[in-house]
Amino acid sequence: MDQGEACVVMVTAPNKEEAERLAVATLEARLAACVQIQAITSHYWWDGKITSDAEQLLLFKTLPAKFAALRDLITSLHSYDTPEIIQLPVTAGAEKYLGWIRRETGA
Repeated sequence: MDQGEACVVMVTAPNKEEAERLAVATLEARLAACVQIQAITSHYWWDGKITSDAEQLLLFKTLPAKFAALRDLITSLHSYDTPEIIQLPVTAGAEKYLGWIRRETGA
């Protein structure tokens, strides 16, 4: 597997319950091999003002070829009008781990 074939997709959710629902749905669909969830505080511009909210950050370990389907599933289940869904390339990694991502996503 070329190391550039893996990616991490960042998504925020408003609470732990929604984050876990998104994680399970994407894992069951084999669109990610792993999803990590962390509690965070986000500061951002929204409707012309700076806003701050407690959120959950989800890190999906997947393949670029799975991104469109992952994005579409997350969008269909997400409560936000404009959810953060950002794909980040993996430029290097342990070959055994990268192979595991490929196997678990059915690639």
